[in-house]
Amino acid sequence: MAEEVKLMKGNEAIAHAAIRYGVDGYFGYPITPQSEVLETFMAEKPWETTGMVVLQAESEVAAINMIYGGAGTGKRVMTSSSSPGVSLMQEGISYMAGAELPCLVVNVMRGGPGLGTIQPSQADYFQTVKGGGHGDYRLITLAPASVQEMADFVGLGFELAFKYRNPAVILADGIIGQMMEKVVLPPFHPRRTDAEVDAECPWAARGKKAGRKRNVITSLELDPAAMEVNNNRFQDKYKDIEVHEVRYEEYHCEDAEYMLVAFGSSARICQKVVEIARAEGIMLGLLRPITLWPFPSEILSQYAYQVKGMLVVELNAGQMIEDVQLAVEGRVPVKHFGRLGGIVFTPDEVLDALKRLIINPTK
Repeated sequence: MAEEVKLMKGNEAIAHAAIRYGVDGYFGYPITPQSEVLETFMAEKPWETTGMVVLQAESEVAAINMIYGGAGTGKRVMTSSSSPGVSLMQEGISYMAGAELPCLVVNVMRGGPGLGTIQPSQADYFQTVKGGGHGDYRLITLAPASVQEMADFVGLGFELAFKYRNPAVILADGIIGQMMEKVVLPPFHPRRTDAEVDAECPWAARGKKAGRKRNVITSLELDPAAMEVNNNRFQDKYKDIEVHEVRYEEYHCEDAEYMLVAFGSSARICQKVVEIARAEGIMLGLLRPITLWPFPSEILSQYAYQVKGMLVVELNAGQMIEDVQLAVEGRVPVKHFGRLGGIVFTPDEVLDALKRLIINPTK
């Protein structure tokens, strides 16, 4: 069968991929710059074709708690929002991590703090990767750099969420959400039958039937010793994810003397920076983390023995740079370059910063 190629926004690709993947339910609330996710669902009316539930909740708080309920029954459920909306979801996300429930959360980032701007940003790295809610938990975090990856990461996000019984996040930015590109949509997958859900999710709360255990979904544990056992088990799971699920992309790194580290739309701009730099004789490479957690610390640690310095490029004041610095352990200089307020840097600005901060640092 020939591939089905469409021209669409990144936000639209999220919705189309979810329908085709057989997602059971979407619960969300509109906020710029991700409102097209919900709008596309409403236009496509998947409840008439696949049986998918689509509901605009009263608020982001309501939406994440609906996700909590749906995930507790073993269903594939998801939500989407943008920065301040995801802030409102943090309590529910922490609860789901504590209850070990799989779900998918899409965050199309805008500038902050507060209401900030509707322009693009990458300033939710701390909020998502470090865990904006309370407690010792981690979120599997995928950072798309194209509309194609927006579509692809829906399936991957659910796969990882159910494999590890943990919330997964697609952490995009306003540029990726709003830009239009060609995308190959995934084939249609039927929604799972009740028997398939029972088989895949024996932990789910699906009522008491003959031969089936009654499960209680909760993140509450009043016995400190038992809570410590739970948390140690969570940490073991996170270590397993860190071993098996790290994803990254290398661009002209094999002979690089200097390295850019960037994710999402920033990484796309940095690809052009690498081309311009190499045309000038500067042996520059780019490492793009695809999973922001688990973070590709090991490969960055290895490159610290090869390159003379690294420039972390982000649309924020400097957040991912902390993980890069931890990875290289001071073996090479690591500097940051970013723009704030929704202003997107140019390749020339990044190259100038590389020369000024890394290649010929001023004293």
